[in-house]
Amino acid sequence: MALSRAFFIAIILAAVVAPSLATDYTVGDNDGWKLGVDYTKWATGKDFRVGDTIKFMYAPGSHNILKVNGPDFQQCTSTNASSLPMTSGNDIITLANPGRKWYICDIGDHCRQGMKLVITVSAVEAPTPAPVSGGPNTSTANEISASKYCVWMLIALAAFGMMLA
Repeated sequence: MALSRAFFIAIILAAVVAPSLATDYTVGDNDGWKLGVDYTKWATGKDFRVGDTIKFMYAPGSHNILKVNGPDFQQCTSTNASSLPMTSGNDIITLANPGRKWYICDIGDHCRQGMKLVITVSAVEAPTPAPVSGGPNTSTANEISASKYCVWMLIALAAFGMMLA
């Protein structure tokens, strides 16, 4: 009986804890999604993985987010008439599939002025994030995921304690 209960708890923890290790990125960190930010530089060195999220923060009405393909990204346009831009100012995209992902702002000439982002998403699911070094423009992505990880570790310890009782 105790073994089957432990097995059941282990399966639940595996199903719940693994996805919680994903990283939540805010595009542009403290600058958000706006003109004058180098998004190529921002993305450099980041290890985007399936399950991670990217959040675009901006003033609604002043910018938007449009997912495009590679050629459209280069031309700062969209040839997909059914693709609608996201406009909430707090747009969150879960990276569900591996490969290259292209995003632009299609308001006015914003894309040509640098409001575009290309990332490569790895097929490997996100591991436990590495610590972040401090600084004014440091992403809080790893801090958020680390706190999720700690919560799930506490739940796992509580479940383990129940098994021993």
